[in-house]
Amino acid sequence: MTRRGYWREADGSPVAATEAHEAWAREAYPRLSGVAGTYHAVITYKDLGEDVQQASGIRTSALLHNWIGAVLGRVVHEAHRRGDPPLTALVVRTDDGMVGEGYREVLELSGEQVTTEATDRENHAAVSRLECYRRFGATLPPGGGEPALAPRLEAALARRRAREPEPPAPICPTCFVQLPTAGTCDNCA
Repeated sequence: MTRRGYWREADGSPVAATEAHEAWAREAYPRLSGVAGTYHAVITYKDLGEDVQQASGIRTSALLHNWIGAVLGRVVHEAHRRGDPPLTALVVRTDDGMVGEGYREVLELSGEQVTTEATDRENHAAVSRLECYRRFGATLPPGGGEPALAPRLEAALARRRAREPEPPAPICPTCFVQLPTAGTCDNCA
């Protein structure tokens, strides 16, 4: 028989969704703090979802995207209450390495402008990840490290940049010769 809803793994007893979300958020906080202990580390939504269910002993048949936002929302508020950087910046999608739409809650809570641009959200998350690494004891490179996009996203962007053709060199509009680096035509100047 396939279980539906939320239940305790030990005895199969049902659990209310809000109780499960609270339990999972309590498990998520130390898990994300641990991830932050390694420079440039991230965790996928899927892996975090499995980790919190395993650690709490509470399971669900609900699809991950139907409950993980409620759990991470609690983590966002707890990090803010503690004065910690937003640990949810460490949670990325499996397919593209980006934070999800729910990251806007971090921006709202911190009083920053909420953006619909994925690039802006990713850049904010990169800065937040660096703050997490610093706060939770990651060994940083000399100079303290730089904000970085999640590794999978950075690799995808690097592949895209490699496929883009190089822009054509500027041409003098008078004699149609390629301009030197200085930008002034040697023939016409």
